[in-house]
Amino acid sequence: MAQNEAPAARASAPATLQVSCVQLHWAKPLGFNLERTVHYIGAAARAGSRVVLFPEASLTGYYFPYAIGLEPAEVDGALDAVRAEARDRGIWVIAGTIRKTSDRFLNLAHVIDPSGAIVHEYAKVHMAGRDEQQYCRGGDKLSLFEIDGVRCTLVICRDGRHPELYRIPAMAGAQILFHPSNSTDEVEAVCWKRTSGRAQQPVGPNSKIFHCVANTIGQSPDGKQTSSGSSFIREPNGLPLAEAGHYQEEMITAVLDLSRADRSYVRDSLAHPPFLASYWRQMVAAAEARKDVAPE
Repeated sequence: MAQNEAPAARASAPATLQVSCVQLHWAKPLGFNLERTVHYIGAAARAGSRVVLFPEASLTGYYFPYAIGLEPAEVDGALDAVRAEARDRGIWVIAGTIRKTSDRFLNLAHVIDPSGAIVHEYAKVHMAGRDEQQYCRGGDKLSLFEIDGVRCTLVICRDGRHPELYRIPAMAGAQILFHPSNSTDEVEAVCWKRTSGRAQQPVGPNSKIFHCVANTIGQSPDGKQTSSGSSFIREPNGLPLAEAGHYQEEMITAVLDLSRADRSYVRDSLAHPPFLASYWRQMVAAAEARKDVAPE
């Protein structure tokens, strides 16, 4: 597909895609997280969704005093159970883990296809809170993958504050941004996020693609932090198709009319101003070349 061609030219892509986003607690143990994940994979499949998105670090949790103590075999076992459930339900699943490497940890999103295979993994690029900055390092690629012929991209939580991470994939044809998130902070900061609008700002108004956010709820075990909830699915003009509350675990669902995700703003950026056009093409090519590199 030419870089300035509308994505409708992809003949294999469906006209619509139904997506569910699940809002879960961010500081629960692995066994609890796995049980809720399996439950919502089934719920999304019964609702007729083709894709179900879970929050940042949805399996291990984002509470680092707990997550960094998990054995890699425990994490792999939970991920295998999610893969088996995706296969049994015949649905795409995007789930998250904090995974140990030879030196530090990676904050990962795993894209699992309906056969149960992990077909894409993305490591968060921009670290957020103090614990994450202490224990994790960032990834070194942008996310590009396909769901049933529909080109998609991923960012994780704070990555969404860096629009190049999703606009370059949108230039490469991505029509949907999946955005697992975990907006934990002190109570005052979380209340500010709620009153100011969103912990995550809709990306459609600067890209013309769909934006699907799965955020977290709940307090840390010490009661010092909480999360803002407010998961959403927004269409390419930024308007809400589905929204979740501040406090409760829940699943939201929407049907995406893919013809609306024409990527017009990023397609314009590919051509104007002319002196930048060749640089954008180089960046798109570099993102394409690295999209299947395994985070490590």
